Amino acid sequence: MKMKVFVTGVAGQLGHDVMNELASRGYEGIGTDLAPEYNGVQDGSYVTTAQYVSLDITDKEAVDKTIQEIHPDVVVHCAAWTAVDAAEDEDKQAKVRAINAGGTQNIASACKEVNAKMVYISTDYVFDGQGTEPWQPDCKDYKPLNVYGQTKLEGELAVSQTLDKYFIVRIAWVFGKNGNNFIKTMLNVGKKYDTLKVVNDQIGTPTYTYDLARLLVDMIETDKYGYYHATNEGGYISWYDFACEIFKQAGYTNTVIPVTTEEYGLSKAARPFNSRLDKSKLVENGFKPLPTWQDALARYLKEIEY
Repeated sequence: MKMKVFVTGVAGQLGHDVMNELASRGYEGIGTDLAPEYNGVQDGSYVTTAQYVSLDITDKEAVDKTIQEIHPDVVVHCAAWTAVDAAEDEDKQAKVRAINAGGTQNIASACKEVNAKMVYISTDYVFDGQGTEPWQPDCKDYKPLNVYGQTKLEGELAVSQTLDKYFIVRIAWVFGKNGNNFIKTMLNVGKKYDTLKVVNDQIGTPTYTYDLARLLVDMIETDKYGYYHATNEGGYISWYDFACEIFKQAGYTNTVIPVTTEEYGLSKAARPFNSRLDKSKLVENGFKPLPTWQDALARYLKEIEY
């Protein structure tokens, strides 16, 4: 029996890469998103023609019915509201919560019914982002700074309180082919302006969805359940450091000026200063760490047009 995996959010950066990674190992990936048919990047890869189901994860009955019918061995839940600033708008908060908390609860409950493993993608935003110590995956000292972080935490709790067979994988500073991200933004802004200001007091590490997808499929091949942190290796950096390396590798000659978050000006949602995630649990459980972010960036720049 080949493993059957239901992947939510396939129109996004990570869902796209997870589907293709599953195919490369001979597993059956079935994708879902809100649109009537797959509407992510049309790059000719497996996901673009794979089996696809349109599903609103906030509709409990529809989730139950779909997961009962598909009867997957695993659900990899990538779908989420990820627009951090917009999530702060009072008229959007109910919707953000319905997706990130309610939708996740619906999927976890449906997984329980069919005895499927579940992977839930989460974020360092469940913590308060203070200090300089890297966050440990099993730390329960939750204190989200914004609505997005709060609703992702509610999603985590839904998974851990409903299921035994789950992987909660926190990531940070995500970039991939299929969607917007910091690298694309820098390359676009870098074309228009010679000099840019980028914050240097928010510290973390980037996560390339292509590399993360490999790890997630490695995980679902095991029963080493629990909480994990997964970003690329290569050391902790600031957004300023990341911008400098992006321009260097892309051959841009822009001047990047480091500024504090305060100097840069307020965003609607508070951002964590400390997004350092401790990833040692991966190796302790026999998983192969991700390549360095510098290496990931080099490979990514070959994948995109800029």
